[in-house]
Amino acid sequence: MDRMLTPFEFTLPTKIVWGPGCVKNLAHELALAGGHKPLIVTDRGIRGAGILDKVTALLDEAGIEYAVFDGVEANPKDLNFAVGAAAARAAGTDSLIAVGGGSPIDCAKSIGVLLAHDATDIRLYEGKTAATKPQPPFLTIPTTAGTGSEITFSSVITNTAGADGPYKMTVKSPYTAATTALCDPELTLTVPASITAATGMDALTHAIEGYTATCSEPVADAVALYAVELICKNLVRAVEHGDDLEARAGMLMGSLLAGMAFSHADVASVHCVAEALGSVYDQPHGTCNAIFLPYVMEYNMDYCVARYARIARAMGLSFETEEEGAKKAVAYVKQLAVDVHLPDFKSLGTGDDKFELLAEMSERNGSNPSNPRPMTKADYLTVLRRAYAG
Repeated sequence: MDRMLTPFEFTLPTKIVWGPGCVKNLAHELALAGGHKPLIVTDRGIRGAGILDKVTALLDEAGIEYAVFDGVEANPKDLNFAVGAAAARAAGTDSLIAVGGGSPIDCAKSIGVLLAHDATDIRLYEGKTAATKPQPPFLTIPTTAGTGSEITFSSVITNTAGADGPYKMTVKSPYTAATTALCDPELTLTVPASITAATGMDALTHAIEGYTATCSEPVADAVALYAVELICKNLVRAVEHGDDLEARAGMLMGSLLAGMAFSHADVASVHCVAEALGSVYDQPHGTCNAIFLPYVMEYNMDYCVARYARIARAMGLSFETEEEGAKKAVAYVKQLAVDVHLPDFKSLGTGDDKFELLAEMSERNGSNPSNPRPMTKADYLTVLRRAYAG
């Protein structure tokens, strides 16, 4: 009951269409959303995997004209969005379809912001208040179970023109949310084990941080805990048996619910330091989260023992006291990263020469105040050193 008397709002602008094979409803859902000539936003990996062909075949069958922009990078850069928006304008498109993981979906969101505001520089829309106009009809088709970006209303971007070098910035507004998310677990069956692992740990981080953030609220709490349960029940299975549709569906739903949780609460210090590491070294976001999740949880311990214990219960762990449960939750996430074969901090090839910069960037992150334990640069340095020492 600790947060039941705190006022909050819960907005989910996105219609969710769920189930194996539901991507076949694409043309129908596009028409319902008011789209007639979409720009498909994706990356070359999705094209190479044959998933883009499945999407375009559905549009071809329905006689729908479209254009494709596949120039999205991992950890998408600010310049990607200007190029994508230019492609949309040149083709005369009136809607957007994002196909892929968090990078293409986030890129499509920010292309929509540029189109809605008749702009070319996404850096002008950093923060929670700058995007003020509805974007064109926008459909998302997630192909990984990790970011939950298909239903969130934030877009994470690498700003290449930061004073201290590249950094992750966020464009956040309900106006960026998808009109419709087509969540088809069959599209995740061919995701490689390494990506399944990294994106799965990303989703788990979203759930845990969404539940423990200082601004969490009861609806987000509920979906966060169910997300923890689903992810912990299915991640190892999905990594080891990629063709297990039940495990893939569990992961996709866990990712979606975790996205719902953190977008209505916030992320916290795991993301602050992971985004700093990803910015400086261009490392995969999910891997960075997996590295720091147990160490930040350990550092936060005295500030949220009861909530970590509740997370441990959602993980299926047994314990006698809240303190025991909280410690078991930390040990669980540390072992889970090992079980799904994700690298540790040192194996990324990074050194300690940039720890000062990483700590400074972490402290400046907009989600830093949402961490249950107040975190200064010195605290982030401690976490970095502990993670590096293993």
